[in-house]
Amino acid sequence: MAKDKKKAAKTSETPRLKNKAYLEELRTLHVELVKLQEWVIAKGVKVCIVFEGRDGAGKGGTIKAITERVSPRIFRVVALPAPTEREKSQMYVQRYLPHLPAAGEVVIFDRSWYNRAGVERVMGFCTEEQADKFLKSTPLVERAIVESGVILIKYWLEVSPQEQTRRLEARINDGRKTWKLTGMDLKSYSRWYDYSRARDEMFKHTDTNHAPWLVADSNDKRRARLNIITDLLSRIPYEEVAHEPVTLPKRQKPGKYREPDYQYKRVADKF
Repeated sequence: MAKDKKKAAKTSETPRLKNKAYLEELRTLHVELVKLQEWVIAKGVKVCIVFEGRDGAGKGGTIKAITERVSPRIFRVVALPAPTEREKSQMYVQRYLPHLPAAGEVVIFDRSWYNRAGVERVMGFCTEEQADKFLKSTPLVERAIVESGVILIKYWLEVSPQEQTRRLEARINDGRKTWKLTGMDLKSYSRWYDYSRARDEMFKHTDTNHAPWLVADSNDKRRARLNIITDLLSRIPYEEVAHEPVTLPKRQKPGKYREPDYQYKRVADKF
């Protein structure tokens, strides 16, 4: 009987999205993101997108999926390092404010001021009093950001303990991903429920009408990326910007130009 229940539960799970289907959908969404980009430029819109979640939740991959076909000058990704001694003496949110978007920009925070509500609180980098003050003041700061004309969108990527373990273990044996697994990640991994409590407190205080948290199931990375991009596009009232038809001009004739007889230092053709 137990085996039957286990089998039924397994077959009821949604299968992971195949790569071919994922790439087809992503291509369509990339076209829409380019339209969004052109509209943001034309209308001088300011967009700020915040990505938060546990280590291994898929924030980096989602951000890459959003930005890989748009201009990095318009879609700016902000991933700040640990604060300097000078920054530690500032008002907490101060070092994030200069990175907020100006007209015609989309700024994506790969982790944000919510570090204080998450890793800093759990790992003891700030006091409980500092964390509490942050949670009380953040809705006011975000209201000021929104009232200044910024479209503020906040995503929380939710991953299961089992999937997080699988992803972090994969980093250990993959030379392309070892840089993603830091000592802090290992310490954080062991404190799953401390992070759960911190997340719950964060939602309680900062899930507001003017800046709500949008939670995405990220156990299937491909589905999560498509769902988040689709949601993002639905929350911004962009329109396609009209352009004149593009035709390539005729290339000039060589005239007296001749290719030089020069011994270039060439890259070896090994493939």
